[in-house]
Amino acid sequence: MKTTILTRLTITSMLVVAGLIYSCSKSSNNSGPGTGTSSAAELQTSSDDQQQVSYESDNITDDVNNALNASYSASNTTSLAAVSATGRLTNFGGGNGSGVIDSAVNCPAICDATITYADSNGIRSLTINYSGTGCNAYHSRSGSITITIPDTVRWKDAGAQVTVTLNKVTITRTWDKKVIVLNGTKVYTNVSGGLLGSITGTQNTITHTITGNMSITFPNGQIRTWSESKQRVWSYNDGFVATTTGTHSDSLGNSDVAEWGVDRYGTPFESQITQPKVISESCDWRLTSGQNTIIRSDDIQLQITYGLDATGVATTCPGSGTYYYKIVATKGSLSYTYILPY
Repeated sequence: MKTTILTRLTITSMLVVAGLIYSCSKSSNNSGPGTGTSSAAELQTSSDDQQQVSYESDNITDDVNNALNASYSASNTTSLAAVSATGRLTNFGGGNGSGVIDSAVNCPAICDATITYADSNGIRSLTINYSGTGCNAYHSRSGSITITIPDTVRWKDAGAQVTVTLNKVTITRTWDKKVIVLNGTKVYTNVSGGLLGSITGTQNTITHTITGNMSITFPNGQIRTWSESKQRVWSYNDGFVATTTGTHSDSLGNSDVAEWGVDRYGTPFESQITQPKVISESCDWRLTSGQNTIIRSDDIQLQITYGLDATGVATTCPGSGTYYYKIVATKGSLSYTYILPY
């Protein structure tokens, strides 16, 4: 299985551009379209925050999934294994009980990090320690993520849960040096059971859910709490396919909500997945379809549709070519539409 199997689900990464819609309005007081409250600059900053936090949360989910899938092989059925310096797995009294390097599974690379193992008081843990050195063009990270699971639980079993704790995960975006700090706790559930590699064997799909809360410190020092509730279904169709949906419903009847919280300016929002977001290995791990709807308490709504050509029509896989997405921003009777590449 390729290490790129858990390619980042950067669905909301285009929201940074959404603020530009408002900055193009004709309002003389630098407001968004008819908002009377949110300035174009605030909308752009809020959209950029949404993009960065969502993107980095997805990165963390991918790192956790990589660590969990690397830590269990078919023979290693009882213990959480530590990744050795050689990039293989070492069983600690579980599985085959040999305590030797398990050659069945290679450890996937986790950018900018090392992994340590602990077993104490009936709880096993893997800790991903980010080095802060940076290993890609997008960001560098410091801090750590700790994954814990009771000794009696096997991640490969249906219903197995792990707790993921974010410990001062400090992320610096490369191009503008913008820094955010993430703390919080999430619960990952292997709803169906199985490991991703078994999709090509005995299982047709594997379903995971992610729920939890993050505390986010923004560059202006403002601290906000955001919640997350998502489902990922993995399948195989000429390669691996990941389909993500939102699983939260609010008191107003809005469903399919994936993220919700308050932006740095105090405006509550919800991010719905109104059409499932699909990433396909056969399409060069591209986001091939999906739709996000951002609902804000100031009655501004953003609808973002993916997998389009330059005219805004759904298209077939371009491989390493260019997909386009369409943003429709509305408030009352005002509507603005833009088509941009991704």
